[in-house]
Amino acid sequence: MVKNSLISVISKKEKEENPGSVEFQVFSFTNKIRRLTSHLELHKKDHLSQRGLRKILGKRQRLLAYLYKKNRVRYKELISQLNIRETKTR
Repeated sequence: MVKNSLISVISKKEKEENPGSVEFQVFSFTNKIRRLTSHLELHKKDHLSQRGLRKILGKRQRLLAYLYKKNRVRYKELISQLNIRETKTR
């Protein structure tokens, strides 16, 4: 719950600035991922939601890879704010 409230506060601040920014998109995807994960803990056989979760995870991973290439400082800040693991570099 604390993470979701943190994301909602950050996303409101970001929404006023630029909703198309990479950071805001990663924030919103992370929020959706957390909601779907909690949903799937209750509904283990919901395969359609599992597919949606995998698609959102892939989108977030691609955005993080883009941000890592363009600006590593912003990438590190975003990773630390969201408390998510770093993606494996290829």
